[in-house]
Amino acid sequence: MLEKHFVHVEKGDVDIIACATKAGVACVQVFFIRNGQHLGNKVFFPKIAEQYEPGAIIQAFIPQYYLDKQPPHELLVSHEPEEVDLLMEVLAAQAKHAVAISPNVRGERLKWLQMACTNAENSLQGKLSDKQGIYARFLSLKEELGCKELPKRLECFDISHTQGEKTVASCVVFDREGPVKSAYRRFNIEGINGGDDYAAIHQAVFRRFKRLKLGEHEAPDILFIDGGKGQVHEAQKALAELDINNVMIVGVSKGPDRKPGMEKLIRIEHDQPIDIKPGASGLLLIQHIRDEAHRFAITGHRQRRGKAKKQSTMEAIPGLGPKRRQILLKQFGGLQGISQAGVDALCSVDGISRQLAQRIYELFHHQDDN
Repeated sequence: MLEKHFVHVEKGDVDIIACATKAGVACVQVFFIRNGQHLGNKVFFPKIAEQYEPGAIIQAFIPQYYLDKQPPHELLVSHEPEEVDLLMEVLAAQAKHAVAISPNVRGERLKWLQMACTNAENSLQGKLSDKQGIYARFLSLKEELGCKELPKRLECFDISHTQGEKTVASCVVFDREGPVKSAYRRFNIEGINGGDDYAAIHQAVFRRFKRLKLGEHEAPDILFIDGGKGQVHEAQKALAELDINNVMIVGVSKGPDRKPGMEKLIRIEHDQPIDIKPGASGLLLIQHIRDEAHRFAITGHRQRRGKAKKQSTMEAIPGLGPKRRQILLKQFGGLQGISQAGVDALCSVDGISRQLAQRIYELFHHQDDN
């Protein structure tokens, strides 16, 4: 019904910006009205200090959001920004037309603004519930593993390969708010026997924590390894070589039936797997980070395998010998650059005819289509 009001009543272009805050978390909802039609909305969770008021958040949000976007003729806002005149002046200069910022509206426009506020509050509540749920899982994890303090940061390693070829190790990171994707890393494993997961874990953990010693990232409280005692032992050996002894290492073995919920938790210090209460929320957290590490490793392995396949296929193109391949790689900065180049760009390289350029182009684009 409310969407129909947009269609029948509002004839211009309007954005509606609503902000809700609670417990140090903020949610901003932006609704888009164009030519009288509701085109949807977006939700944002800007990072804030706890003392920030909604008006100040909107004040900061508007110039950042419209930095690379054309503002409409009017913004309806749930809370008035402190420097509303300055904001309107800046937006008008960017848009090349007047932009009104309206905090006080009536009638149908008030209903639209209330709808945006309700959406912002509901999204905020969902975010808080999720945040509280993850925190509860950390509490359960602390209890189940017997940690002295509540863990702040978890890391998990997994290995992926195809019959020992193109091995990739993944490292994913969780904190008390969930996955920290900016901290994820992949490692192409080299110099080991194909299929030697123990050596792969050792190499990946050593490379990761060597960077930690250089100050590139902070140490996890718990390091999970997808595997049993052998993998855990190799991870422990890698840390010992770096003189790191303050990280708890836990192996996550899938168990004989490989069923979720039947995982065995392995620690070198314990003769038997750690018993976890059935249904404990800490186990759900372990499953989550292990599954995320598995997904991230498989994705990396497939990308590496696909790149190698195209590289080897390039070697089979008639007329494209090692010297010309080297020139191409140097000219375009690698295989990815070659794959993105058009026929004209390819045949501009010395020694590459248009016919040869066409074959190279088709190699990448036909495979992408399949």
